[in-house]
Formats: sequence, structure tokens, C-alpha cells
Amino acid sequence: MKKTILTPVLLSLLLAPDLANASFLPPDMIDGFANIVSWVVLIVLPVGFIAGFWYVHILPDTIAKRREHPQRDAIHALCLLSLFVGGLLWPFAYLWAYTRPTMYKLAYGTDKYMPLDKEHQEEQTEAK
Repeated sequence: MKKTILTPVLLSLLLAPDLANASFLPPDMIDGFANIVSWVVLIVLPVGFIAGFWYVHILPDTIAKRREHPQRDAIHALCLLSLFVGGLLWPFAYLWAYTRPTMYKLAYGTDKYMPLDKEHQEEQTEAK
């Protein structure tokens, strides 16, 4: 019997008109929230995208420096070149930073990084 009484009451409550908002915010706060979102989209996101793009493109260079890759200067040049061609060369620089040349130690006597200029080379030998 209770089921027959509750059904019309619930149905009438569902069909009763109510104020509808299409937003999760009250109507007087929508403009302020829209202004905040627009500033984030126009300024913060592009700056964050550029910083992220730059960070990803210098990542192989930092990996090569940390691992003392013998061809670190070439990896650095490839990273810079990759910035100008839209990131197409970045995967090659990333793979190159994690690999070691196979016959490099046989040819040069070491598989560690040796600076090209004399000043850095003297500093590195003094530090050891």
C-alpha cells in the first residue's frame, strides 16, 4: 500500500519545475571564473608548453652529461638542431645518449667524455 502512495508523490516531485543552472557555480560567479580560465589558457598554458618542449629537447644532453658520454658535444648539437626542426630528431638524440659507441675505447683509449678545448681539458685533469 505504501508503494502506491509514494509513486505519485515522487512522480509529482520529479515533474515539478525547478530553477536549472547549466554550471556548477552560482550565476554571479560564472564571469569571474571564465576570466580566470581565459587567462590560464592564454598565458599559463603556452608558457608551460614551451617550457616543457624545451625541457624534453635538452633531456638527451643532460643524460649524456650525467653518463659522461664520449660524444656529448654531438648529442648537444643534435638536441639544438632538433629544436629547430620541430622535434623530429629528438628520439635519435635520446637513443644516442643511452648508447655507447662500440669501438670508441679501442680507437681513443677511453670511453669517457674528453672536452674539445684545452681549458676544459686542463680543468678536468686537475680535478682528477
